[in-house]
Amino acid sequence: MSLPSLRLKANAERRLRAGHLWVYSNEVDVLATPLTAFQAGDQAILEAAGGKALGIVALSPNNLICARLISRDLKHALDKSLLVHRLNVALSLRERLFDAPCYRLAYGDSDLLPGLVVDRFGDHLVVQLASAAMERHKDAVIEALVQVLKPRGILLKNDSSARDAEGLERYVETAFGVVPEWVALEENGVKFEAPVQGGQKTGWFYDHRLNRARLAPYVKGKRVLDLFSYVGGWGVQAAAFGASEVMCVDGSALALDGVERNAALNGVAEKMACVEGDVFEAMKELKAAEERFDVVIADPPAFIKRKKDLKNGEAAYRRLNEAAMRLLNKDGILVSASCSMHLPEDDLQNILLSSARHLDRHIQLLERGGQGPDHPVHPAIAETRYIKSLTCRILPS
Repeated sequence: MSLPSLRLKANAERRLRAGHLWVYSNEVDVLATPLTAFQAGDQAILEAAGGKALGIVALSPNNLICARLISRDLKHALDKSLLVHRLNVALSLRERLFDAPCYRLAYGDSDLLPGLVVDRFGDHLVVQLASAAMERHKDAVIEALVQVLKPRGILLKNDSSARDAEGLERYVETAFGVVPEWVALEENGVKFEAPVQGGQKTGWFYDHRLNRARLAPYVKGKRVLDLFSYVGGWGVQAAAFGASEVMCVDGSALALDGVERNAALNGVAEKMACVEGDVFEAMKELKAAEERFDVVIADPPAFIKRKKDLKNGEAAYRRLNEAAMRLLNKDGILVSASCSMHLPEDDLQNILLSSARHLDRHIQLLERGGQGPDHPVHPAIAETRYIKSLTCRILPS
């Protein structure tokens, strides 16, 4: 394959030589290689200012991140062969880690597959294509997945906002075989069904698997409140781990249908109660009714999606965690989680501390958790580390 060149300005290659994969538009020598000469999804040979080849990139010429390194070997452009190789490498890690075939198989840049996310639910795969390059190679992605995994069905869940920046339309379609509305999975020995067709993102959130496993010693025989419960990933596992009672709160009727469905799968339906509505309003009502819980889990959607949302997002995290603390018994456990990449763990910790002090409570930080190893962190790309989970003990001062 003969590819055009994309040349960098002087010294702009240092970050890439150090391990990063992204090229910013202000790093490109646009006089030598204008970005306007490229279409979204094109591939090019990335060159240092002196002309030395650094590898092959996939382009998004209209974005701040205008290119992502696909391969440092000029013999391997993005095609089915490279996809098969990278998927096999990713699969070898997941098969080493997990007994059941339920995990995130491909995690974008961290698996050297920028713009590609694949979640595996046994014989069914849910795929997100977030870049123009992956969209252009959609057929090759499907063919590679069929070759590597031989699934019964592949669903393209391409309805995320990440596609907007690439100028891509949003859609959801079955690309191979048959994919039902709900698919089975197993996590930490607990059975679930996830609404892959109509649910959030890929239908499930494998990223908190290890944090949910750590619930077990805290919830046995306890009353638990699961805020932003979705289909019960935390709440149903708490019940399965021996909680005496679990209340799940979510604004989605579909999500709470999932809670009931998953509770029944595990024989814990009698322990579960569901509250549909705005979570903050529900917390106010629970407080007014003098309801108290031994464990509260607060795992909201991202309150900080962009850097400009930081101030309002931090206020939302504080409001949530302060309200959660008010619902705890005197010696209670709060599991506070965040999937906001722009909120550092230390900032979440400070929010918890200030919330506790505002309520005249003493706080002990018991455990810190991150995303599971099927969401590996690329050490040069801070954006690949996004999950935080802090388990705290809240006591009277």
